[in-house]
Amino acid sequence: MADFMYLFWNKDGKSKMEKASPEEIQQIMKKWMGWMDALKKSGNLKDGGAPLEMTGQVVHGGKKSVTDGPYAEAKDVVGGYIIVSAKNIQEAVELSKGCPILEGDGMVEVRPVLKM
Repeated sequence: MADFMYLFWNKDGKSKMEKASPEEIQQIMKKWMGWMDALKKSGNLKDGGAPLEMTGQVVHGGKKSVTDGPYAEAKDVVGGYIIVSAKNIQEAVELSKGCPILEGDGMVEVRPVLKM
């Protein structure tokens, strides 16, 4: 088994949660928890990760200059991550297809974690 990081990207820096009513948020969270529970039960969920705030700072290059917001120039932003274990990248990609973010404009980036 190998480890893969799922990075959850939101189009235009906005998730469905930002525009949702409290009832819709509850339904969205139920879908996410169901998907994560299925990954856990199958033994594929290694680290439940965390959602990321839409604020932050970026340190750039040799001068180590700092800018606000990692998303200042980007229209797509990383909203969170988890780590899964899978036999290979094909299985990791297949598992990612159940992610609720794919019901909207979001996407899942599947990246192998380099063993050190």
